[in-house]
Amino acid sequence: MDPGPRADPPATRPVRLVAALAVGVLVLGLVALGFGVVAGRSRPSSALFVSPSVAASPALASPSAAPALHFAEASAFLGRQPGFLGIVVRDRRTGAVWRAGATDHLTWAASTVKLAMVVSLLEQARVGQVTLDAAARQQIADMLNWSSDAAADALWNRYDGERMVPRFVGRYGMAKLAFQPGFAHRWGHMKCTPDDLAALMGYILDKAPAEDRSFLVDSMRSVGPVQRWGVWGAGPDRQPGNKDGWSIEPDGGSRHWVADTVGFAGPEQRYVVAVMYHLPPSAPLTSAGIHTGAHTVSDLVATVFGAPVPATVSVPDHE
Repeated sequence: MDPGPRADPPATRPVRLVAALAVGVLVLGLVALGFGVVAGRSRPSSALFVSPSVAASPALASPSAAPALHFAEASAFLGRQPGFLGIVVRDRRTGAVWRAGATDHLTWAASTVKLAMVVSLLEQARVGQVTLDAAARQQIADMLNWSSDAAADALWNRYDGERMVPRFVGRYGMAKLAFQPGFAHRWGHMKCTPDDLAALMGYILDKAPAEDRSFLVDSMRSVGPVQRWGVWGAGPDRQPGNKDGWSIEPDGGSRHWVADTVGFAGPEQRYVVAVMYHLPPSAPLTSAGIHTGAHTVSDLVATVFGAPVPATVSVPDHE
């Protein structure tokens, strides 16, 4: 039985007041360090951004409840990189989300859009809206395994890919995904943010039909060497899976590399991870450029998960 509120003994009131003030100062200090925004742009931070509903979650409070993630080290690494580099990590168990870097920068999505295409085709086939024959299913496998552009083109043409995009935006939560002015409405001509990619991955893991989810998780965990970078950098102990995107794109009158990755890591795909990197135009438009981009993205993920840096990854060649 709750006896109701009780007054503090007079001798303890000053002590309690000092303690309360100290806690208040500490909380304000943490907020200033971890949640700062500069000129409307998110500032890299080592703090975990949490919603009120998960602020007191035992998974955040107890070191034994979840493997340590190294946000401070990752923020420091990110801050040393040129260009626009942004990362989002979401803990599916607690709902906590950490963002750092250029997470509001619209970046060419490149081949990460292929993952949304696959989800859409699988769902439409499941309810009889489209038919996926052996050729289409092989093309889906090729897109997921080695990011085949030819397969993506064939599926986009055959299944009216432009009509899928509203589904990506509305159903999958890719709110800022959009075709770019002056370009044909094709799968490779869209930009989005890391939050959009994280939303897509979250949809797959939390809302997609179980059979589709199992297929996608298995496929993303067994990608070919050309995609064993990015979220792959979390290390084999974290059982990562990913879909990567890389391409040379135009912006501001110059051309530059982008290196994007979206996927999951941890037991039961606990962590959703999305990273997008708009490299500066000074990076060479050769294999050296994509090697720099892929290794940077991989090392950022490796740092978050406490894996060795440089990350043990393979990256695509560029002819």
